[in-house]
Amino acid sequence: MNCPKCKHDDTRVVDSRSTQEGTAIRRRRECLKCLYRFTTYEYVESEAMMVIKTDQKRETFNRDKILKSMVIACNKRPISMEKLNTEVDKIIQDINDLGQPEVTSKRVGEIVMKHLSALDQVAYVRFASVYRQFRDVDAFRAELDKI
Repeated sequence: MNCPKCKHDDTRVVDSRSTQEGTAIRRRRECLKCLYRFTTYEYVESEAMMVIKTDQKRETFNRDKILKSMVIACNKRPISMEKLNTEVDKIIQDINDLGQPEVTSKRVGEIVMKHLSALDQVAYVRFASVYRQFRDVDAFRAELDKI
């Protein structure tokens, strides 16, 4: 594992533990050159799931896209990265529980919104406003009325 700070290729594991859901291993590492500490996650690699986009193109499911969109939605909210990673693990589990090799981007978005709604109402509204592409204030207000 290369150090993200100095790119040295010799690091040691300081701490290792399973995530809350048991779907990944969280490791704290330390660079042996600059002593920088960082966290890595180890996930089981499963069969490649495909996401069917709205234009019917298919692309490989990407966990990082979900995490990135949730980080944006939770910007300046009191939610830790550890909590976000745990929620992403739960989202992926929900998607895997569908038992399908392909899933629509719409279904992925709905699952993400379900989890964000339970996690943080403001983050949910932020995500929904982009995901649902509200055309006017009335559509936005109708979504707020739901919560």
